[in-house]
Amino acid sequence: MEKPWLHHYDEGVSPHLDYPDCTLHRLLEISSSKFANQCAIHFYGSEFSYQQVWGFASTFASHLIRMGFKKGDRVVLFLPNCPQMVIALYGTLIAGGVAVPTNPLYQERELKHQIVDAGAEIVVTLDLLLEKVTRVKEDAKVHTIILTAFQDYLPPLKRIMYPLLNKGGERSEIKKDDGIQSFKKLMVQVNVRETFPGVSSEDLAILQYTGGTTGLSKGAMLTHRNLVSNTYQMRSWYFAVREGKETVLAVLPLFHSYGIAVCMNFSVITGSTILLIPRFSPAELLKAIQERQVTLFPGIPGIYSALIHYRGLKKYSLSTIRFCISGAAPLPVKIMGEFEQLTGGLIIEGYGLSEASPVTHSNPLYKQRKTGSIGLPLSDTDCRIVDLETGSRELPAGEEGELCIKGPQVMKGYWNRPDETANTIREGWLYTGDIARMDSDGYFYIVDRKKDMIICEGFNVYPKEIDDLLLRHPKILEAATVGIPDELRGERIHSYIVIKEHKTATPDEILAYCRENLAKYKIPRRIFIRQSLPKNSLGKILKRELKKETPEGC
Repeated sequence: MEKPWLHHYDEGVSPHLDYPDCTLHRLLEISSSKFANQCAIHFYGSEFSYQQVWGFASTFASHLIRMGFKKGDRVVLFLPNCPQMVIALYGTLIAGGVAVPTNPLYQERELKHQIVDAGAEIVVTLDLLLEKVTRVKEDAKVHTIILTAFQDYLPPLKRIMYPLLNKGGERSEIKKDDGIQSFKKLMVQVNVRETFPGVSSEDLAILQYTGGTTGLSKGAMLTHRNLVSNTYQMRSWYFAVREGKETVLAVLPLFHSYGIAVCMNFSVITGSTILLIPRFSPAELLKAIQERQVTLFPGIPGIYSALIHYRGLKKYSLSTIRFCISGAAPLPVKIMGEFEQLTGGLIIEGYGLSEASPVTHSNPLYKQRKTGSIGLPLSDTDCRIVDLETGSRELPAGEEGELCIKGPQVMKGYWNRPDETANTIREGWLYTGDIARMDSDGYFYIVDRKKDMIICEGFNVYPKEIDDLLLRHPKILEAATVGIPDELRGERIHSYIVIKEHKTATPDEILAYCRENLAKYKIPRRIFIRQSLPKNSLGKILKRELKKETPEGC
């Protein structure tokens, strides 16, 4: 197949790259020498150099091995954005293990599933999240919890003030007999092991959990080669990034493949400072951008929109921003224009998915950026559009079908799910589940989703998971969850239910049930109780009809 996109690459971006045969943590080791004293992490006033971060990660790895950790073992990282997340992730890799980044917003049901499915026996978590972990510890067969706290890496004064300013911020008591280790104490024991297990580029590095092309959470097996290749692909594409001179705003969660790739791995290879922000707050972000002179801002449309509409925006200067990389959801033209005018920087829209480490497409930096397009395939990334019926017939430019991707960043498969792997990766092609088209210049456009999925606040939410949960409620007979377009969030989650005969329930009652069992971003914004749900002649619920019936303003 002809690859028209190659004619529209920026000058200097090669269609083919040479990739080092190395591990992901080797990139940090190289930067610890190349950018030894450069600030690698800034966290609320605390700064850690690349040399320090490599030392911390090596120390963490050494202690894992002393705990009996073996090559290939999995470590669940149940953490928000903080230095410990970076240290523990790279440290796990140095020890020959597999990192399992896990959303700290998960409720116990979701957390337990991920720990059990990964077969992890070690969890690294924050003191504020300890209660959730201890509740699932026994059933999930976790033998060690490595416990940390925000204040462990705060400057001295903020460390003292933190418990006073944050309710529930006191460190949980650690007992010797409950399998809990102190992250802080491990880090002060600096007798680092001199040799670590041999790790090859084909070994697993990260189990990135995703709903994939179905609604069932499963681990995308990303090898060191996958992740290193994608990092080098981004380095080539975003060639204007200056080594050792950029500050990257890391508000995207590092448990997400987008955050890991763009905020962490890309920052490491370029010797950039990672400005870690644990939670999204418009005022905090604007202040951080101005005070720390942020130059690179990876984000999602909802974040850019929230900043544009923040009342106190005029008090801050965002003029240091050079580039923004937008992903996870389509970027409205209006938001792109307003944010670029506000900062003077460029917003580069792209596309990716966890199964591809994750970046596969991006608009060029300086050649034509096409509004509404996810851009061009990156170096060494082949793409095609196939028919929806058979998935085997390649379609010409302009026709809509399923987007398929082939490249060095495509995952090895799904963890312990050979059937789903075979269905998703066919003859080396990753079937994305997204319906797209390619224009005559080789720019790609996502037009719909083949898979039943809602994108809310940059996260993939699978209606099947919510519907299955609702149907387990003793009062609910039927349930259907849909996504309603929303400029700020991407989509709003609405659930429609039918109550069983002789039962009564209120929307508030059902919402309370959802809050107990779902991460916050998955909780429906509205619950609508109906006498029946629209169905076709075969009894299938017609979700498209529910979308049409949604009351205005909801």
